[in-house]
Amino acid sequence: MEIVVRGRNVEVPDHYRQHVAEKLARIERYDDHIVRVDVELQHEKNPRQAEICQRVEITCRVRGPVVRAEACAADFYKALDIAGERLERKFRQAADRRRVHHGRHTPTSVAAATGALADTVLADARSALAVAESEPDDGPALVVREKEHPAKPMNMEQALFEMELVGHDFYLFADVDRGCPSVVYRRKGYDYGVIRLVE
Repeated sequence: MEIVVRGRNVEVPDHYRQHVAEKLARIERYDDHIVRVDVELQHEKNPRQAEICQRVEITCRVRGPVVRAEACAADFYKALDIAGERLERKFRQAADRRRVHHGRHTPTSVAAATGALADTVLADARSALAVAESEPDDGPALVVREKEHPAKPMNMEQALFEMELVGHDFYLFADVDRGCPSVVYRRKGYDYGVIRLVE
């Protein structure tokens, strides 16, 4: 498994890279097909965000959907611990799901499987909102990041599963049943919604 650690306007010391490698070695027991792990460090310069000024984002490239986790804390070590735990939880859930499809367990509902994630997502959303509210409004918003993903057709259940692995509140996919671009998204509580583009 290749691990790439880089900092966005942050110098990454060798001892931290070693710590990351030791921390992420545990996730290989859940999936031995991990090709590459990207770890990105970012420092929030806003002094009012001192408690969550260090951000760690981990992206695992595996054969299948990308698995991603992120966390903010007062230092990079704590942020890595939190993000690592979230990542391990996602891999554990994916491994449990694979066992379900082989008939060893009765399937758990999506609500039960994602119950622990709801609190995490809510806390992350509050943190992001606090950061957004603390920044001055200098005019219209700018697009600061663009991403492209391959659009493999899938059904809604697979899209929900991949949304949970990525850790977002929404997931854009090509609906194999309807033949149109669709978005699944998280609503309040444990409910989900879907938006479809039709002509």
